Amino acid sequence: MHFTRVILYTADDGRARFREETVPLSEGRPEARLSTLLPAQGLQLRASPVGFRSAFHCTEAPQWVFILGGQMEIGLQDGSVRVFGPGQHFYSADVLPPGMAFDPALHGHCSRQLGDEPLVTAFIRG
Repeated sequence: MHFTRVILYTADDGRARFREETVPLSEGRPEARLSTLLPAQGLQLRASPVGFRSAFHCTEAPQWVFILGGQMEIGLQDGSVRVFGPGQHFYSADVLPPGMAFDPALHGHCSRQLGDEPLVTAFIRG
């Protein structure tokens, strides 16, 4: 049994990409499987109103993003998008490569709220 972690990361070419990896649920009991303990540094909650849209940006520090309410669209420079709704998550590790100056035509991702419900998210720094 495993948990699928969606990861937003910076590829070798400096562009944001998505990939998936499995997190084994090897701890606990048969009726309640757990992963090993994962590191966390803090929790931050955010509410974004209907119509919220960000410019392209990089993540300052890797963090889990859990969608608590509404829908969040993440767009990449290559035009691909993924939509996350309540109960879904991704691990945002799309950081600016060392020694590079941010270029909004190359680096990062953008996000926006979709639909008629405000977007509510929980960020857990990892």
